[in-house]
Amino acid sequence: MTGAVLLLLFVTLERLAELFLARRNTKRLLERGAVEHGSSHYPFIVLLHGAWLAGLWLLAWDHDVQLGWLAIFAVLQVMRVWVLLTLGPRWTTRIIVVPDETLVSKGPYRFLPHPNYVVVIGEIAVLPLALGLVWFALAFSVLNAIILFVRIRAEQKALGRS
Repeated sequence: MTGAVLLLLFVTLERLAELFLARRNTKRLLERGAVEHGSSHYPFIVLLHGAWLAGLWLLAWDHDVQLGWLAIFAVLQVMRVWVLLTLGPRWTTRIIVVPDETLVSKGPYRFLPHPNYVVVIGEIAVLPLALGLVWFALAFSVLNAIILFVRIRAEQKALGRS
């Protein structure tokens, strides 16, 4: 197996595990009276991330992995775990708000209002760069910026910050 295949396999398994965790957390939050916001744009997020990963498999499975970019990607994975651990059962891929629950202000949230989005922005660009796909990184970064613009506005509104 090539380094690219191993890397893409890791990311694919990571994303599948996150979807499982997100669904479980979403279900539990909704059972506690939480409310979902901004669900109309969610299918576009799924489509973007699915197309990004499928495109990487299609275009880069046989590419060399550039170690400098891989190191940056590894740092992003550490940040991703930090976000997941900080939010715990409140982490989900949707905008879910539990009424009267205070916002998380520890961990990476002490420094950034949306650390998970910083990680996603980095990953969308860095993984293709690690596989030598500069144009792919640029194209999906632009598409991701558009969807995150919508997403962050919806989240800010849901949290009463708009």
